[in-house]
Amino acid sequence: MKLVVVSAGLSVPSSTRLLGDRLAAAVDRQTPVDIQVVELRELAVEIAHHFTNGFPGKGLAAAQEAVADADGLIVVTPVFSASYSGLFKSFFDVLDSDALVGKPVLIAATGGTARHSLVLEHALRPLFAYLRAVVVPTAVYASSEDWGAEGLSERAERAAGELAALMPSASRPTEAGVVPFAEQLAALRR
Repeated sequence: MKLVVVSAGLSVPSSTRLLGDRLAAAVDRQTPVDIQVVELRELAVEIAHHFTNGFPGKGLAAAQEAVADADGLIVVTPVFSASYSGLFKSFFDVLDSDALVGKPVLIAATGGTARHSLVLEHALRPLFAYLRAVVVPTAVYASSEDWGAEGLSERAERAAGELAALMPSASRPTEAGVVPFAEQLAALRR
């Protein structure tokens, strides 16, 4: 299975990237996955050029293909002005409009204080619902004080388990190739 982490962190090292890596490792503990990371910082110029000329550069095209071909996504953004970053939103604006339809997605964000944690519910979840992705119930927010504190690891493991359960080979398809909703819901409760 292929898991893609989309990280919109701007610094090196980035707490956004660190959270993405932690979540990916948690998914890999639940079910073996091939992990690919898309660093949006490295694609910023190509994303801007795509808006002005309508064509993705080589790196952006590879990132778009990786996301479209993924069995599951982890998306992580820093919080700016009480929402996701402009770079994060711009990347999803240049994806094919059907790229995320039915794709399992774990949403996550980082910020300076816990006061920004609602960004997950009022900005990220609606964005991915609009893109017709299947967003896992548990979202993960990490403020500066969360690193090394109780709770972050448990939230990460729970969200990873939910994502792993929704990824295609983790489910048992029926003869028609469709996993009944009741089975998917039961898998999330484990």
